[in-house]
Amino acid sequence: MSNITAAITAVGGYVPEYVLSNKVLETMVDTNDEWITTRTGIKERRLLKEKGKGTSYLGIKAAEDLIQKIDLDPTTIDLVIFATATPDMPVASSGAYLASQIGAKNAFSYDLQAACSSFLYGMSTAASYVQSGRYKKVLLVGADKMSSIIDYTDRATCIIFGDGGGAVLFEPNEDGLGLQDEILRSDGIGREFLKIDAGGSILPASEETVANKQHFVQQDGKTVFKFAVSNMADVSASIMERNNLTNEDVSWLVAHQANKRIIDATARRMNLDESKVLMNIQRYGNTTSATLPLLLHDYEKKLKRGDNLIFASFGGGFTWGSIYLKWAYNS
Repeated sequence: MSNITAAITAVGGYVPEYVLSNKVLETMVDTNDEWITTRTGIKERRLLKEKGKGTSYLGIKAAEDLIQKIDLDPTTIDLVIFATATPDMPVASSGAYLASQIGAKNAFSYDLQAACSSFLYGMSTAASYVQSGRYKKVLLVGADKMSSIIDYTDRATCIIFGDGGGAVLFEPNEDGLGLQDEILRSDGIGREFLKIDAGGSILPASEETVANKQHFVQQDGKTVFKFAVSNMADVSASIMERNNLTNEDVSWLVAHQANKRIIDATARRMNLDESKVLMNIQRYGNTTSATLPLLLHDYEKKLKRGDNLIFASFGGGFTWGSIYLKWAYNS
């Protein structure tokens, strides 16, 4: 039996046209460009403003970008996994709708939700399907319309988040490239520190919950920051140690784009030079499930076959982890 690994063979991405800059935010809430930049590294973020368009639109555009780039026949896709924290609507699967819209009529599909770690967990899931030998083409899409759950009078959250989508294709590889190892973790203690109170089964929507703004993201910033810095750095260092990787062996850090200080702390723990850290937080902010694939999309031309990539993420719940992947192609 051949030793099959699961490799990323294509990447796509999409961000909306509308730019919400720090300068514009200064006119909306009590904040300023210097304060935002110093504490988060964010200069602007993209928002999907068109009425009637939800997260699936962002994912569809990213998937279509991937399909067009490699001239992929969507009917050959076996499975579509849609990583998102902001599905179009409750109950109805956004992944099923996305798969139909891109023409993946032979694929089954579903949503995967683990807050900002959704795409990272999706990588593990997609790779497992491929490595099992059961499916050969698994499309993993990560997208979020965070603007739909953000209170733009709350300066603690509205400066952080943006909208976007990204997609990758996982396929079998017999050259030892692709996903090598993973460390995935979760801890329910995080439930109280990063959440939306209402709209779920505990507190269904009502006039009162709407009036109290309980359908927007709430975050205890200091607590989340503390947990994110320690946990994301820990798993990234651990996966290097477990695979006998030095800082020279690591080609790129592909880290969740929540806060530049968290990314910098992770890189320092890995003893990585800043030149090896992929960063686009300044342009997009935190796009939640889209951050990791958007990094791959933006930096695809720099990635070389055999490069060692360390992925890292941290999200509400809490959820976090790190994945070691060998890049499979030259763009």
